[in-house]
Amino acid sequence: MSGIKRNIIPDFRPSLIDRHLPGTTQVQRLLRREGRAHVFNDRETLERATKAIIESGERTGAEDEDDDYERYGLYFSEAIGYIIRADSSRTPLYYGEIKIVKATGEYHVIPRTSPRRTS
Repeated sequence: MSGIKRNIIPDFRPSLIDRHLPGTTQVQRLLRREGRAHVFNDRETLERATKAIIESGERTGAEDEDDDYERYGLYFSEAIGYIIRADSSRTPLYYGEIKIVKATGEYHVIPRTSPRRTS
């Protein structure tokens, strides 16, 4: 079965959205602190990726995984974002993930290289 089959609500905290959009203060902070940031190409791409993952994403991780989150992801044929590094180099990203807080159903979307690894 693919897609997210439960009620979820977006987490609209600007800090979660802005940390994945190029040119924001949050991205600049990540570059200073961590030396890199995973960003979508733009807000429109973030919204398109979100819709596609909700409709067709595959659940990643085990059902009984001891984690406070559910994760769904999807590979895209075109880059949806990139890893930007402090030296301005970029690596394209083709995978998007929705991370859902199990207790509340709130979610946010992250561009990634691949599904999160589980133990």
